[in-house]
Amino acid sequence: MQPIRRNILVGTAGLLSVAALRPVIGQTRKLRCGVGPLLPNPEDTKKAFTPVFAHLAKQLGMDFEVAATTDWAGMAVAMASGNLDVAWMGPWGYIIANNQTGCQAVATVKYDDKPIYYAIIIGRPQLKVAKFPDDTRGMSMSFADVGSTSGWLIPSYYAKEVWKIDPRTFWKYTEGATHAANEIAVSNGQVDLATDFDRNRNAMIAGGRIKEDSNQIVWQSDALPNDAIAVPKSASAEFSARVQQILTAIDTEAAKTLLPTRYTGFVKATHASYAPIERAGIAVGKIKPRT
Repeated sequence: MQPIRRNILVGTAGLLSVAALRPVIGQTRKLRCGVGPLLPNPEDTKKAFTPVFAHLAKQLGMDFEVAATTDWAGMAVAMASGNLDVAWMGPWGYIIANNQTGCQAVATVKYDDKPIYYAIIIGRPQLKVAKFPDDTRGMSMSFADVGSTSGWLIPSYYAKEVWKIDPRTFWKYTEGATHAANEIAVSNGQVDLATDFDRNRNAMIAGGRIKEDSNQIVWQSDALPNDAIAVPKSASAEFSARVQQILTAIDTEAAKTLLPTRYTGFVKATHASYAPIERAGIAVGKIKPRT
């Protein structure tokens, strides 16, 4: 284990001494980084996202370690237990963790140079869906893990607040699948409908895992904020600002070596950036409004 270097860190956010980091890292002497299930398995996820955490730690003058969880809710558990100093979280996973622990978003990742994405529902290509969800009543539907923003929270929110239906009775409903599994299940004709998000579908098509005409998009949400980088409630203002400055300084060229394909950098974020996700969580009864 390498000791923290006793130097002064300099950035556009100003001067930050190593001492300013102590309130968040305690006695670990490492930057403890976490990332959710963004790829099919934790090993692939950890390998793909380690470079950006290595860059962050280097800029902070610290050693680091990276852990990958198997579900989005696991990120909230890790943050609540004080085992993380910085985490890459899905939007819903971040809101759950914030509600439980008070952790705060400092950045939103850009994908194809955009800090937003869309929840989608895909269907078998032969389905005739002129009006959604009316024309899909009684069909088989696969929702993703309950910790997923686009795969569970947002379609559940629309079902309750917009479509005024109970998805568990309106469709032949199942939940808990990964996004990749949902795409493959619809493409193979195993289910009629499934939830996903546009970035995942595009990546699977580009990677040759599914064909573009093997399913169709039958519904798309309003724009949603991309994944959050969050720090614990206990993090100092100086630490939070420095993490934000380091990440938002990553340009498109640097992102090619620090981030997985098609991720192009970060924009500044605060908790307010995720207000639409928080409203949805409250509406479906998964989190309580702040008093």
